[in-house]
Amino acid sequence: MVRLARADDRSIAVVAGPSGDHALDLGPRPLPELFRDLDGIRSLVERTDAATLPPLDPSTLQAPVTPRSLLCLGYNYRGHVPDGVDPTADDPDSPDVFVKTANTLGGPIDPVVIPAVADDVDYEGEIAVVIGRRAHAVSEQEALSYVAGFTLLNDVSDRAWQRRQSQWALGKCFDGFAPLGPWLVTADEIDPQDLLVEVLRDGEVTVSQSTATTIFSVAFVVHHLSQVLTLEPGDVISTGTPQKLPAAQSAHRPLAPGDAVTVRVTGIGELTTTFIAPPGEPE
Repeated sequence: MVRLARADDRSIAVVAGPSGDHALDLGPRPLPELFRDLDGIRSLVERTDAATLPPLDPSTLQAPVTPRSLLCLGYNYRGHVPDGVDPTADDPDSPDVFVKTANTLGGPIDPVVIPAVADDVDYEGEIAVVIGRRAHAVSEQEALSYVAGFTLLNDVSDRAWQRRQSQWALGKCFDGFAPLGPWLVTADEIDPQDLLVEVLRDGEVTVSQSTATTIFSVAFVVHHLSQVLTLEPGDVISTGTPQKLPAAQSAHRPLAPGDAVTVRVTGIGELTTTFIAPPGEPE
């Protein structure tokens, strides 16, 4: 599902057609209603000839949801260990959770402005979980039934601001530092624990790792967070990023105007974000 900009409102649409290049507009409908009516929506899509639908205009794509809460995980992918070493030996007991504030949200076609005061801007490609119905104190066994679907997020961060204090908030919460999209893939379509996460910087693969190597599963994370706060429909939980490949780690350089980063995940799609200079400054 995608959210499209309209002159008077934002409409929800289903991507249709064998190439995913047409859109069946469902109008402005709240996420809980969509979540409850997935079978009906699928039936409608099956009965509709995609060739009769208008083309999907990428320039109208908005962030698929506007979350009340945008929760993110720190370390959640195991790194490489030598043969014979227990890969779980350094696993933390619980997820490292932080919050990105509402001003960080961006759509799938929105560029990210590199702030003048930020000199070590970095990227983190992640799978984002979208909550479909209110979840409070849910069990791990039932947690996935509260998930509407999955999308992609680039957890843009400024490392210099992040290192200045024990809390990460200022390094994570510059305006536009959470591009989200391009669409929501419903939870029944993929196994979140068997996906390949890749990130490309200017066309070069810098991250490539399976979600099979995550420490905390999606089900556990939803369960864990719901013990503390009530998760509402549209809330987003970003599940962390794998480590960069060794060559990318050793050649770290901050993002600069003109750079492009693509988050690519099997079964979900691609989110490409371009980085630009502040208004009035040269590119």
